[in-house]
Amino acid sequence: MRGVLMAVLIFGLVGIEIELFLLEHTDGAWQLVPIVLIGVALVVIGWWLIGRHRLSLRVLQASMLALVVSGVVGTVLHYDGNAVFELEMVPGLRGWELFGKAMMGATPALAPGVMIQLGLIGWLYTFRHPALSGSAGDSSHTSES
Repeated sequence: MRGVLMAVLIFGLVGIEIELFLLEHTDGAWQLVPIVLIGVALVVIGWWLIGRHRLSLRVLQASMLALVVSGVVGTVLHYDGNAVFELEMVPGLRGWELFGKAMMGATPALAPGVMIQLGLIGWLYTFRHPALSGSAGDSSHTSES
């Protein structure tokens, strides 16, 4: 099952990275954050797959947490951007009507949720992983992926 999770994770990360570049999601620092985090995650996955040390698995866990956090922040940023635009178009917009229009705005408000999903898939891969058992100073290899 871990192998399937890792394959899905790599496939998803590569796919989203390509999509972000194709969408030119590079306008400013905030838009570069997911691109950089995905790149870092892929490098860390490579490090883990080559060495299979506890340290690389812990760094993999940290990178997955970063993906989840970036997904939450990205969702807020996408929503806020849409809400500001909608309020410029219709200044009196409030409540559920504003919420609905902001959710369906030009910037897909839920698109960053894929970062949350991929982060959780990666976290599931590491959950109770055999490489995390043993003494703290042990950096032994494990053959399980």
